[in-house]
Amino acid sequence: MPNVTVIGAQWGDEGKGKIVDWLATRADVVVRFQGGHNAGHTLVVGDKTYKLSLLPSGIVTGTLSLVGNGVVLDPWALKSEIERLEGQGVAITPDNFGIADNCPLILPVHGELDVMREAAAGKGKIGTTGRGIGPAYEDKVGRRAIRVCDLSHLDELEPQLDRLCAHHDALRAGFGEPTIDRAELLAKLREIAPFVLQYAQPVWKRLNEVKKAGAKILFEGAQGVLLDVDHGTYPFVTSSNTVSGTVASGSGMGPGAAGFVLGIVKAYTTRVGSGPFPTELEDETGQRLGERGHEFGTVTARKRRCGWFDAALVKQTCAISGVTGIALTKIDVLDGFDKIKICTGYTLDGEPIDYLPANAQDQARLEPAYEEIDGWEGTTVGARSWADLPAQAIKYIRRIEELIECPVASVSTSPEREDTILVRDPFAD
Repeated sequence: MPNVTVIGAQWGDEGKGKIVDWLATRADVVVRFQGGHNAGHTLVVGDKTYKLSLLPSGIVTGTLSLVGNGVVLDPWALKSEIERLEGQGVAITPDNFGIADNCPLILPVHGELDVMREAAAGKGKIGTTGRGIGPAYEDKVGRRAIRVCDLSHLDELEPQLDRLCAHHDALRAGFGEPTIDRAELLAKLREIAPFVLQYAQPVWKRLNEVKKAGAKILFEGAQGVLLDVDHGTYPFVTSSNTVSGTVASGSGMGPGAAGFVLGIVKAYTTRVGSGPFPTELEDETGQRLGERGHEFGTVTARKRRCGWFDAALVKQTCAISGVTGIALTKIDVLDGFDKIKICTGYTLDGEPIDYLPANAQDQARLEPAYEEIDGWEGTTVGARSWADLPAQAIKYIRRIEELIECPVASVSTSPEREDTILVRDPFAD
């Protein structure tokens, strides 16, 4: 059986949680390989709703869930999330949950720096969650991070603290803030260390062992390809690589680990925070999409910006991330529209262009080129086969396939796990 990698093929918030939850019931292991607790998945299982930010979605069903080294870990957020889920009856133990011992930690100083920078940025605001994700990745690359494995060597941490403080104290002085209280930081780390260390392990080794045993591994991406630090709408992006290729480096498995790459694609387009958005609708139609789609961020509760489906963008993200097939979500939100538009490309300063240019100013000047199709009567809600869909809804789906040059593997018609039209089973191919 192949592995499966689930990634968002837009700006995140595409409905990955439901898809991952469904796949997790058939996987032996679920792995997070990038991002931090700025990611958010909402899972609806029966009459219970679970909100996850850091834990892999498999944990809800008791599937072995691992946090890979490509993730930056806030140990206090982890403890809070585990305690909340345990309060909902989810069992989380070292037997079904593990954290890579080489994961960098998100420290209080990272969140503080994140907030200070955004407050001072003026028009340069990126729209971060303020949770310290970016600064933690910076410290990782700058070789001054404190990692999970360091929690068992806190008495020998002085050289790392020297490097960390030399960098951050200078930045904090620029913002008129006091230097890091090293004693306070160490005290906090000593307090949280036992909780985190019970789950710490060489995840690469665990994955190698389960792979040899023939396990089906599900890699769970966070955010979306358009938020990738290299391939997204830079600088309005996250601080990690969100593409499927990150599976290898972010988990410790080889480059062939990704397997079937399932790109999650919303039947329209949304994004949270600042940055270019060619098909954004700042009118009644955009408001209608947002209200019907309940478009509020799982982590931040920020209202999402809404617009028509952008086929040019999704074609690009599918190519960059090697998507094998897409899972189309929230088709039911389009029920009842008389006309539906699909963006097929753009014009830039009057010239046609069929891809998203790299420069932010060019991105902001794009004018979408639309193709308009008729909407459909009736409803797609709860459909579980093609026969349950209105003919015009099927036409819309087929047109998306043509434009993005990638087949549809499944169609989601409600938040419920069972309300899915399965075209191609990722774990069966």
